[in-house]
Formats: sequence, structure tokens, C-alpha cells
Amino acid sequence: MNQAPRIQIIGVGDDGQDGLTGHALQQIEQAEVLLGPANLLKRISVGPAQRLEIGADLTELRAALEQVGEQRAVLLAIGDPLFYGIARYLTETLGKDRFEVLPHVSSMQLAFARVKESWDDAYLSNLATQPLDRVVDTVRTAERVGLFTTEQITPSVVAEALLDRRIDYFTVYVCENLGSPAETVTQGDLKDIKGQSFAALNVMVLVRKRGAADEPSGSGVRRLFGNPDDLFLQSRPKRGLLTPIEVRCIALAEMGLRPDSTVWDVGAGSGSLAIEAASIVRQGKVYAIEMDAEDYGMMVENARQFDVPTLVPVHGQAPDAWGDLPTPDAIFVGGSGRVVPTLVCEATKRLSPNGRIVINVSSPDNLLAVQQVLTEAGLIPEVRMINIARGRFQLDRTRFEALNPTFLISACRG
Repeated sequence: MNQAPRIQIIGVGDDGQDGLTGHALQQIEQAEVLLGPANLLKRISVGPAQRLEIGADLTELRAALEQVGEQRAVLLAIGDPLFYGIARYLTETLGKDRFEVLPHVSSMQLAFARVKESWDDAYLSNLATQPLDRVVDTVRTAERVGLFTTEQITPSVVAEALLDRRIDYFTVYVCENLGSPAETVTQGDLKDIKGQSFAALNVMVLVRKRGAADEPSGSGVRRLFGNPDDLFLQSRPKRGLLTPIEVRCIALAEMGLRPDSTVWDVGAGSGSLAIEAASIVRQGKVYAIEMDAEDYGMMVENARQFDVPTLVPVHGQAPDAWGDLPTPDAIFVGGSGRVVPTLVCEATKRLSPNGRIVINVSSPDNLLAVQQVLTEAGLIPEVRMINIARGRFQLDRTRFEALNPTFLISACRG
């Protein structure tokens, strides 16, 4: 059985036909049918008379390609069709053997080149396929960001959404008509970009200002515990040390808190777990111990935002910092350094007879060392390895991004 000829997916830049390679032009000239968005079809003067305009509906696009049959077909796409483009969807749904991909330089790549910023670790997204709220929440914690905007979600709309969430610590570049004679790059703060109009063909690049901290979300909704990570002010570049929401919830449950408990959070960081413990312990006290001055300051600010009067910030280095503190009913220890087993050993000596201790570590070495310390102290440890993957929408499907696995050890005296 003869196999249908492969469909050529050819990337086109903002400079249109002039920017295509000789090979790409040859494929278009030899095609029997040319498919693509109206704005791309208008830029191509060579090729077949039979042209089929397609929109953004992926189901309609797939149906149109299935009707091509054995005709030699070329599908035009913007930039690199495999970079937030349609090629991935088509190869996964119709099969890789049905297509050849001839990419153009992505306008995203051109945008980062124009502003002279590396994009190897940037957060990149397409607002045509991702909800703006989800993009804004991810932008909050990024160093560099590249966004494909749309006619509805323009750079001005993005700037307004970020400013509404108190995210104002980025330098913004809006790169229009890249690669064409009308190319323009506009630089400014988000307040400068808000209200401005730009060409439909643009890429928005955001670069975090040096030393800027992550601002907490502007949402006024607060939970008793299990608040989203982005509600807490976090430091840069140490972000990621905050106990994630999923681990935080399990740890708080394992601590067995009562309204009148006395709690220690050793290595409290910016205070997410201590603050939520204080929300539960309304008649007791939560002592949040942190030696880093910057993190201590952010913990104080976070505690103010959450209005938790039972939280007592303690600026100092453990174990000296807890020398005068009252006996705890529950202790949480978090950290990744070699000092963690030593801190656990000292903490168990102060734990009340019926108290519980919970430790969060990320390395197997610390896991084994902490287990040994707890056993020698006469406590009975229980261990959980927590693997969490968070869903991210991409085109018409959901993919999962895994967080680093972590170990949660809880123990009591039996």
C-alpha cells in the first residue's frame, strides 16, 4: 500500500517569504495545497493556487489535514512549529511519520537575542493556550519570562494583571514585528507598558530587577492551613526553601496540634509552616526560630499579613536560640544541611513527654541520620517519602511537573 506523502510544516517569521530558505520555498512551490492562517497565506506569493485558510481550532485543523489525502501539502506556522506551536499536537495525534518540520527561528529566540538575555532557564509560555491567572502566578517567582501574547491578552493586559497582584519588580521589553523592517523593541516598567498599544505580532520579555523579592499574592482569601505557596513573601535567590503546601499540610497533621499547644519551628525560613501552625494554635504559642536576617524579616512581614498574634519570631541560631523557650508539645525541623541531625538530637531533649517531632529533609543521608538519632532518643519514627506532581495545562491536555521528592519523619515516645 502506498503511503500518503508527508505534510510539510514550514515555519514562517515576521519577515514572511523573504526570510524562508531555498529548501522551504521549493517545498511550497511543489505543493498542491497550501494551508495556514490568513495572515501567513497573504505573505506567500509562490506556490499553489489551492489554499485553505485555517484558524486556531485544533480539531478543525486536524480534520482539514485528514482531508488532504494524497495531495502534496504544506502547512504554514509561525516561527518554530515545535516551540509552543501546532507541530507537537499534530505529530502526537496523527503520527510523526505523516510530517516533516522545517522550522524558522522562533520569535521568542529573536526577542531574547534583541534584549541580550539568556533564555535557557526562563519561564516561557503562550497566552493563547495558558490561562492568564496561572501564567501570572508562575511569573511571580521567575527570573526571566518570555510570553507570546494574543490580540485579546495584550502586553497592556498582562501588565495590568501583574500590577493587580502587586508584581511590579520586572523590567519589561515588548518586541514587535521581529525580523521585519518594522521591528521595534519597547523597554519600560510594567506601569509604563500598561495602557500602551502594540502590534499584534509581539513577544513580551520580563527580567526580574536585581535583588527583588517575590511578593505575596494579593488574594484576600486565607485558609486555616494549606495556603498556596505564592501567598507568602519569599526571598531571592533562596526561593524554593519554603515548605510546599502539600508537605506543609501533612506535617501539620502529624504534629498533632491543639489550640493550647506550645510549638517550635526550627529553621522557620519565611514562616509558612509556623504561620499556619499559629492559625491552629490560637491559645498557645508558636516560636519560629530563624537565623537568617533576610528570611527573619520576611517571616515577620508574612505573620503581619496573616494576623497570627500567637506566633513569636525568634532571631537566632539553634540550639542556642531556644535555650529560654518553654517546653514544646510539638517541634518541626526543616532543612537540608548536615546540621539537621544534630538539631534533632538537641530538640528531642527538650520535647515534652507526650510531644511529637516532625522533620522534613531532602537527602537520603539526612533521612538515615535522623532516624538513628530518633531511635537512640527512645522515639518511634515513621517515615514518608512524598512525591508531588502539579498539573499544567498545555494546548488541549494536562501535563504534570514533579516537585523534588522529600522525606517527612514524624516521631513520638510511644
